[in-house]
Formats: sequence, structure tokens, C-alpha cells
Amino acid sequence: MLFQDRFDAGRLLASKLRPFVNRSDTVVLALPRGGVPVGFEVAKALHAPLDVFVVRKLGVPGHEELAMGAIASGGICVLNEDLVRGAGIPNELINAVAADEERELERREHLYREGRPAVAVQRRTVILVDDGLATGSSMRVAIMALKRKNPAQIVVAVPVGAPAACVEIESEVDQIICVATPEPFQSVGEWYGDFSQTSDEEVRDLLRRAGASPESDRPAIRDLHGD
Repeated sequence: MLFQDRFDAGRLLASKLRPFVNRSDTVVLALPRGGVPVGFEVAKALHAPLDVFVVRKLGVPGHEELAMGAIASGGICVLNEDLVRGAGIPNELINAVAADEERELERREHLYREGRPAVAVQRRTVILVDDGLATGSSMRVAIMALKRKNPAQIVVAVPVGAPAACVEIESEVDQIICVATPEPFQSVGEWYGDFSQTSDEEVRDLLRRAGASPESDRPAIRDLHGD
């Protein structure tokens, strides 16, 4: 275990992002749902606005934990072509799963923002946060979608990630910050003491709090190595 929970992981991650503190051009976008508690702590520490960037994994039917790809707002879809070919997954099945996830993606965007407009990212530094990187498929589709919005730069920030996934993502963004890249790597959850599911209501509450959190509510940043 590296982190007590996602909030602890966010504080540790924020300690690696000090160059972005108090920069007016910086925004934090978190991948729901698990990335939002992490992003909440990062945004507070950096004094930056927080928003969600909704990405949905496309799970293999019958083995939903296995990602055959992911979708994001704007019609972006990324497939794990090797997995799709190897498992012989037909296009009709992929399209059916994508249609279901597209409906869920739209539902979550409306639910989480509660009528608030999305945070503007054009010509700004975007820190894209999740609770970890396993295959990296969700993060890759998020990066592709963000690039269409013309940010000044994209910084991916995660508490923990599979070494191979971090290397692959590094080539697609301006910078990647990964607190830990342990080997062997089985799953993101194994590095958390509490990896219980984040609820929709928790996401909404954290976004509300991020929009109006006083300076006195900002916790101290904890560094993994104590430096």
C-alpha cells in the first residue's frame, strides 16, 4: 500500500506539482469517478479550478473489467486493436457497447456539473488527473479529446501507474507526473488502503466544494518521500 485513500494520494501527487501553484493559466481536469477525489486535493493545493473530463471505458462483454477501448466527449473513441483482434470481437458488439457508454457519458456530464459550464481549456495548461494508470486506455482517449480543444499544454498526473503505461502516455503529452511506478503491477487498487468506489453524489459534492473552497480549507501537502 502506498496511499491511505484517494485524498491522501491527491495530496502526495500535489507535492510533485509545486511549479504549477498559483498559476492563473492552469486548470485541473479529473477523470470521474475515482480521479475526482485525487483532483480535488490537487486543485486545492495548486489554487486552480477543478472540472471533470468524462471518459468511459468500453468493457469486453462478460469481462467488463477488461477494457477493449474508451470513449470521451466529442465522439472520440480509442480501441485496443490487439485485444479486439485477438478476442475476435465483432464491430456490431463494439458499436452496441459504445452506444450504451455514450448515453452514460452524457448522463454523467449533466449530473456532475449541475448546469455549470465546462471550464475553458483553450490556451491553458491542463493537468489531467486520475487515480492511477493500468492500461492507460481511458487516459489516451482523454488526451486525444483534449487536444481538439487546443490547450497550451497537457500534463498527465497520477499517483501510481504501470511502468509501461506511463512510458506510453509520456510520448503523447507535454509532461507526465507519476508518483510511483511499482513492479510488478497488477492493478491500481492494490496500492490503496481504501479503494472503495466513488459515488456520483461524492463527485457532485467535491465539485461544489472546489468551486467555493476557502483558503483555510486547504490542507498541507504531504510528500511520499518526506522531502
